[in-house]
Amino acid sequence: MITDATAEPQGTLTIRTLAMPADTNPAGDIFGGWVMSQMDIAGAIAAVERVGGRVVTVAVEAMTFIAPVKVGDILCVYTRVERIGTTSITVAIEAWARRNRVGDRVKVTDGRFIYVALDDDGRKRRIAGAG
Repeated sequence: MITDATAEPQGTLTIRTLAMPADTNPAGDIFGGWVMSQMDIAGAIAAVERVGGRVVTVAVEAMTFIAPVKVGDILCVYTRVERIGTTSITVAIEAWARRNRVGDRVKVTDGRFIYVALDDDGRKRRIAGAG
């Protein structure tokens, strides 16, 4: 768990949302699937902005849950385009929780999500400017 006050998120703040009681497991922690969903949404936003159109998630790599998210935390999701292929884009994603809405920031999850650019008919398309 990163608690070092000098630790900083990598990438652009893409989503901020409040963790609510409806998203908890029986232990009172926020479901990992909810966190993963927020990360996928943020990654898709970054991918759409970069490729200039529709994308779909095709893979999740190296997903690591580092610390739990608690009810009342503000989940901040940061994205950074890591790689652009011919039709795919890899986005590095970090999720950080701001405890008690104003407290210390803690890195809770990171991973890499891969998206594929699609045309209007739902087929893979070349990403403009791709190598």
